[in-house]
Amino acid sequence: MRAKSFSIMSGALAVLLSGPLLAADPQVSLKTTAGEIVLELNQEKAPKTVANFLAYVKSGFYKDTIFHRVIDGFMIQGGGYTKDLKSKPTRPPIPSESKNGLRNEPYSVAMARMDNPNSATSQFFINVANNEGLDYPNFDGVGYTVFGKVVKGQEVVDKIRGVLVDDKSPIFQNVPVTPIVVKSATILKTPVQPAAPKKEASTPEAPVEPAQPAIAQ
Repeated sequence: MRAKSFSIMSGALAVLLSGPLLAADPQVSLKTTAGEIVLELNQEKAPKTVANFLAYVKSGFYKDTIFHRVIDGFMIQGGGYTKDLKSKPTRPPIPSESKNGLRNEPYSVAMARMDNPNSATSQFFINVANNEGLDYPNFDGVGYTVFGKVVKGQEVVDKIRGVLVDDKSPIFQNVPVTPIVVKSATILKTPVQPAAPKKEASTPEAPVEPAQPAIAQ
């Protein structure tokens, strides 16, 4: 009996040890004035980027920031400015993780950056089309780091991408006329079930123009 009991216990322990050692991918709820968007972050493929994003979330950085650039057929960008288009102080930039196999496909979330591929800080964008021109190696040999996807609120993303926009200055273009404000950004304790994937965005895909500074910070 003792040998049999030991065998059963050993088998149970083996099952436990063979299971995933990493915690489930974290989910972040962005409650905006247009509705809630839930992002699931891929910490296996983009560990440094996810850690950076979560640090901003935990600090309350994203509260009262806006989606300051919206280009229907391309992407919606936020995470850096307040309603009066004032920038917020950021953490140090992080290294690119664009060579991780994740694609800039509809409803994926990626990091905005300057020409330097290792310049991403707080700003992110949600793709609303198959922007494969942004994938590694891209026109600059690097690409833009995808680190998650929308698992709830795809209809909110669609709503945001369709809002009326205007140019405020040579720097601030395609700015929503009515600000889309992030009221809170929190890590979910209870994950939501991912929404059924969409094959493509509901509007025609727009060509990606390498020279367009649509995803620069």
